[in-house]
Amino acid sequence: MDYQHIIDKYYPEDNQLRHILLTHSNSVAQKALAIANAHPEMKLDTTFLCEAAMLHDIGVFLCDAPGIECHGTEPYIRHGVLGAELLRREGYPRHARVCERHTGAGISLSEIRSQHLPLEERDYLPETLEEKVICYADKFFSKTKLDREKTPEQALKSLQKFGQEGVKRFTEWIEMFG
Repeated sequence: MDYQHIIDKYYPEDNQLRHILLTHSNSVAQKALAIANAHPEMKLDTTFLCEAAMLHDIGVFLCDAPGIECHGTEPYIRHGVLGAELLRREGYPRHARVCERHTGAGISLSEIRSQHLPLEERDYLPETLEEKVICYADKFFSKTKLDREKTPEQALKSLQKFGQEGVKRFTEWIEMFG
């Protein structure tokens, strides 16, 4: 798969949003690949990890997040499901699953209902090891501080405001991926 043509299709201009997307996604990809290299026993698909990490935020341009140069109309929490729709149309359903399951530490049906989130009522939890690795790696990098990697403690703290389910999942991933 040539993920670059998908990025070029949806981010054709060399602007700040494209820079944010590429810088953030590359950081996530490098962290995911480092995890794969540290855990050969997991037999992670490194080609897929790289592609899916580079595309996990493809839907952000459709969202209203001016702080990261996104001037769409959708709530930011929907960037994953929107990106998944784009990738399914492009013929990449496996990559689409990463998009829709990477937000937070995944989002459960109970979290959608209790927090009244603007998402279709179903689970958006990472299931495969590759989905979990990308979701985990993503938590270490923000789109506003591109030059910094968070510590596991900082990543956990950023998840706490969304409830304990995600904190529990992320804590399990710290133990799993270290």
